[in-house]
Amino acid sequence: MSTIATGLIMMRWELLSAVMMFIASQLNVVCRKASRNGMALMFSSLGVFTACWFVMGLMGISFSLAGILHFLSAAKETFIDIMSKTPANYNYPLH
Repeated sequence: MSTIATGLIMMRWELLSAVMMFIASQLNVVCRKASRNGMALMFSSLGVFTACWFVMGLMGISFSLAGILHFLSAAKETFIDIMSKTPANYNYPLH
C-alpha cells in the first residue's frame, strides 16, 4: 500500500497532466460537435500545452530564467553562424 502511495506522490504532476490532456481532448470533441470552434481551439491549445508539460516533466526539463537566456543565446549564435556562411550573391526565388 505504501508503494502505491509513494508512486502516486512521485507521479503527481505526470498524472495531473495526463488527466488534463484527456479532459482537454474530450472537451475539444464536444465543442467541435457543437460548432463552437473558438472553445475547441482553446481546449486544443490546453491539450498541447499539457502534452509539452508532460514530456518536459518526464525528461526532467524545467523552466528557469537562466535556461531560457541560454537557449536564446545559443539560437542567436547559431543563426549568426548560419547566415555568415550563406553566399552574398545568393538569388532568393520570389515565388
